[in-house]
Amino acid sequence: MSKPTTIAHYTLTAKLGEGGMGEVYRATDTKLDREVAIKILPAAVANDPERLARFKREAKVLASLNHPNIATIFGVEEGALVMELIEGDTLVDLIAKGPIDVQEALRIADLIAGALEYAHGQGVIHRDLKPANVKAASRVKVLDFGLAKVHEADPSDATITGATQMGTILGTAAYMSPEQAAGKLVDARSDVFSFGVLLYEMLSGKRAFSEETPISTIAAVLHKEPRPLREVAPQVPAELDSVVSHCMTKDPCARFSSMSLLKQALAKVAQPSAHQPEAASIAVLPFVNLSADKENEYFSDGLAEEILIALSQVDGLRVAARSSSFSFKGKNTEVSEIASKLRVVNILDGSVRRAGNRVRVTAQLVDARNGFQLWSDRYDRQMEDIFAVQDEIARAIAEQLKVTLGAGVKPATKNLEAYELYLKGRHLCSQRMVSTVRLGMKCFQQAIELDPRFALAYSGLADCYGILRVYGWISHEDGREPALAAMAKAAELAPELWEVNFSRAFYTFYFVSKWREAGPYFQKAIKLNPRSSLAQAYYGLFLAMERRPEESIEHAVLGCQLDPLSPFIHGLAACAFVISKRFEDGLSYASQAVSLQPDYLFGHWIKGLSECYLGRELEAIETLEHVSSISRAPIFIGLLGAAYARAGRSEDAKRLLCELEERSSRGEFVPAFAPLTIYVDLGDIPAVRQALSQAIAESTPAFDLALTSALSLDQFRNDPEINRMLVEMFGY
Repeated sequence: MSKPTTIAHYTLTAKLGEGGMGEVYRATDTKLDREVAIKILPAAVANDPERLARFKREAKVLASLNHPNIATIFGVEEGALVMELIEGDTLVDLIAKGPIDVQEALRIADLIAGALEYAHGQGVIHRDLKPANVKAASRVKVLDFGLAKVHEADPSDATITGATQMGTILGTAAYMSPEQAAGKLVDARSDVFSFGVLLYEMLSGKRAFSEETPISTIAAVLHKEPRPLREVAPQVPAELDSVVSHCMTKDPCARFSSMSLLKQALAKVAQPSAHQPEAASIAVLPFVNLSADKENEYFSDGLAEEILIALSQVDGLRVAARSSSFSFKGKNTEVSEIASKLRVVNILDGSVRRAGNRVRVTAQLVDARNGFQLWSDRYDRQMEDIFAVQDEIARAIAEQLKVTLGAGVKPATKNLEAYELYLKGRHLCSQRMVSTVRLGMKCFQQAIELDPRFALAYSGLADCYGILRVYGWISHEDGREPALAAMAKAAELAPELWEVNFSRAFYTFYFVSKWREAGPYFQKAIKLNPRSSLAQAYYGLFLAMERRPEESIEHAVLGCQLDPLSPFIHGLAACAFVISKRFEDGLSYASQAVSLQPDYLFGHWIKGLSECYLGRELEAIETLEHVSSISRAPIFIGLLGAAYARAGRSEDAKRLLCELEERSSRGEFVPAFAPLTIYVDLGDIPAVRQALSQAIAESTPAFDLALTSALSLDQFRNDPEINRMLVEMFGY
């Protein structure tokens, strides 16, 4: 049966295209004398009262969208959708001419992201974002929100249609997210994935996923990674490549959790300086230990770290953070990929071979853009000359990069054995397990015995006490005095070091009831070293505690940008988001921490906490049971018990309370905030009052309660006694 030439007061004048969800025509609105586009629905929809009713309900929502970069829907007429007619090329036409210029691609991408951000705010997910659905002539307009595509491009671009409920696939194979391809329910993060695929194609002129059939394309979306963007489009800045990769992560929890965050990332890339390759940038990789004694591993790592620290003090030279550059240790990763992920141009790597009192250090500097070796050298020295070797290497690199190192960096200690112990202590403490932290403390104490004026060893020791305290592994009484003594000695010896100022902030934040006094020390640490991801991320936590969420997120996200491959920094950012009540973002950053290091305990428990606050109790229980299988620390038992209580499993929650009580009766220190977490979600107000009072008596860090209980405790603010104690602890 032929199509009608008129629908209501619209006269069809030309066919524009067709797809799985109908045919699209150009038409004239005879009442208003304007040109429109009309999509005539398939008979399966138009003749099914239930599907047609659902379609009309969706159309009403879509018609309410009012944004300059979204094509307007005028209404529904006789099984047809009446839409704004947008003239001109789509992105399909632009991309057919080749890759789009980076700046122009960023301009278009920002407008698309803005349209999606608005739509998501109205509860509308696109589900079919692709080049054919974006007009990009004089005006950028996103088409077909929540609907199927307008026309076919080629067989591999076939739309797979169906209803929108879970278990049915709707979208275009080459652009759909993995969860969409698997027929699962989708949310805004699905559009983030499709946006990344779209931007990949705009910048490279090539599809990220391009197979012969829709089914094989879906398999690629689910299981394969596209070729690295900078491999197919070398002109793309590393920062933009990182944004695209973040969008296209398979796990939705590891992507940008919102278009708002994605727009912020694009805005940073779009800054004028971001378009030019930053030649004066470097990543120092951990040096390979070629010594017969594998216990010297920390020494080779430490040598690279000291060179990194020296280079970090060079004006005009951007140095990738240690935890990100060291994440490639032991991996056979191409130099170009490392440079892309760390957003640097130059890579320094090397090796250390130590035998007795002699050491041979080999180092090379590579331009990652072309793989050319810029410089290399070998140093054969006595161990006592190792500081001079570090300085020589740093100066040689600085010369190659046309920057000036100046007077060099003064060694933190002249005692080689103390220096080695310090490096070993740093390595052990970075593992964030109670056993390794205590071993690290012993290394710092031995280093201090060898050099009583070694400021960084005192600083490291003070930080260890803070770590033990905040996890509830020691009491306030056992930790405060030794932490204060170590921190004060470090400040006396080297008040100008950013690490020492950070330690003062760290101590104040965790051991002083007036925790706000930590702020100036965090600020000074950042002033001394603005590129410290650790100082930026912890200052973000501090600002979250001060209820300054926008500033908090700015510093937390900056920390992740400075150290993009650090699971710890992403975990800290997740904490800042959680305290700021942005739980989806908290889950996203915690999941990113886990994706960077699958066995990372900190990332897992923050992920479980985020799931709890999002009301995803079953997921939270699974995550926190995994955490508790690794460590039965009271903090983790408390969080698991809270998840049980939220899920209605009160007997399981009470069982964990009994475990904590029994362990406490045996003499183990069980911090009051652990059972408090469970009592809060059981709604046991008398027990909440008692545990909260005990937490205050124990001088519990306010941060502990802010993260584990405070957001749930707010429901009891109408209880005068509970409210008084919360004000005493937080100041609000």
